[in-house]
Amino acid sequence: MRTPAQNAELALLLEVAGTPKPGNVDRQHDLPGLRFEHFLAGAVGAQNGLRMALEPDVGIGEAFERSIEGMADQSGGNTQFGALLVLVPLVRATVEHDLTRAGVRAVVDDTTVEDAAAFYRAFDHVDVRAGEPPDEMDDLDVRRGSDAVSAVRERGLTLGELMAESADHDGVAREWANGFDRTFEAADEIVRRTGSVPNRAAATFLYLLSREPDQHVAKKHGTGTARSVMVRAQEAREGGPELVEAFSESLLRSGINPGTTADLTAGGLYIALERDGVEL
Repeated sequence: MRTPAQNAELALLLEVAGTPKPGNVDRQHDLPGLRFEHFLAGAVGAQNGLRMALEPDVGIGEAFERSIEGMADQSGGNTQFGALLVLVPLVRATVEHDLTRAGVRAVVDDTTVEDAAAFYRAFDHVDVRAGEPPDEMDDLDVRRGSDAVSAVRERGLTLGELMAESADHDGVAREWANGFDRTFEAADEIVRRTGSVPNRAAATFLYLLSREPDQHVAKKHGTGTARSVMVRAQEAREGGPELVEAFSESLLRSGINPGTTADLTAGGLYIALERDGVEL
């Protein structure tokens, strides 16, 4: 029987194996400088940190930082930062509470200032795209990495509080703030579908993308582009496999990658494997 940490690693592997995932790396599509094998190596590298999330005496922030350090031990750079920010609290909820919205809310409520400090240190290990923070959070700009830790401690912000402050402009932070609603929705979508799990994951990715604008796209290309991608995802779902593939190729050519949607899909895969017993 797989441990929760192993199911989390498997979720990362299954997420990148699903195809097509319009605009994103999958087993049939690479991006310039970022390839399928980088994601495989990132998933394996994250395993030590995911195992740390099973230990109640290890802070969730420390487990996250360690997972990012291991993920970054490949030449492609950032592969699964956001996905691990989704997965680590889900793994902790599995062993400390239960794998429900209430259970993961309890994990968020239990976070500490030191968890927030470790979250910032994680940015020292890998380059992550981040938008401009609000003026009142300039000293907490994640691009400062560990240089922002003193401001975190001065403000006394827990990791949960930090995510709540970032929820308006970051899709993963919004999950932390709202009980991982879309992640659990992704799990339900994966469970209700039939066929291979990677195919279910790819279909769920497109489903999520058609429901809300992707926040990674919004940060990189603006809210108008993010909304346009959402509408095109709706049209592709209605148009069938050929239109989905054409949509995927169009996003790849344009350099538009809906990364937040992939992160939530990975979290949904973990829940489907761990809570719902989806079989491979």
